[in-house]
Amino acid sequence: MNIKIKVLPKYAYFVSSGIASVFFCFFAYKAFVAYLIHKELYGDGMDVLVSLRAALAGIMLLLIILFFQFIKIKDLQSQRTILRSIFIGWSSLFIILIILNANLIYFISLSGIAAFINLISLFCLVDLIKEERNSLTDKEIYLLQKLANKK
Repeated sequence: MNIKIKVLPKYAYFVSSGIASVFFCFFAYKAFVAYLIHKELYGDGMDVLVSLRAALAGIMLLLIILFFQFIKIKDLQSQRTILRSIFIGWSSLFIILIILNANLIYFISLSGIAAFINLISLFCLVDLIKEERNSLTDKEIYLLQKLANKK
């Protein structure tokens, strides 16, 4: 597929980690505020709302760490599989948010942007895989030259 906009997987991971960090900051802030309110009203202890928001913040922190670890992977087939699953995750979040609560415009737009950038990166990665199949590595070129000299 020939796409004029080229997005490398590394940049898709950076965008996904940036958007996940926005979600992390939001949920961590909401958990902290809910904890303070619950502490003032009821004393010590954890509320279900506080623990759920803290759990969502923890999940977003885990995703941020994973996105930075995905950058280190050099195999294009593995990156393709990872980008597919990231695209499925962001697009399913996008669709679920539209269905359940259309008032969350910021979350919907951020997850839609992340899904779109991952989709573009996935198409560019398919082109990179095709180019890699059609090219020879340095070792293959060296071995072919050695083989040509023997005849």
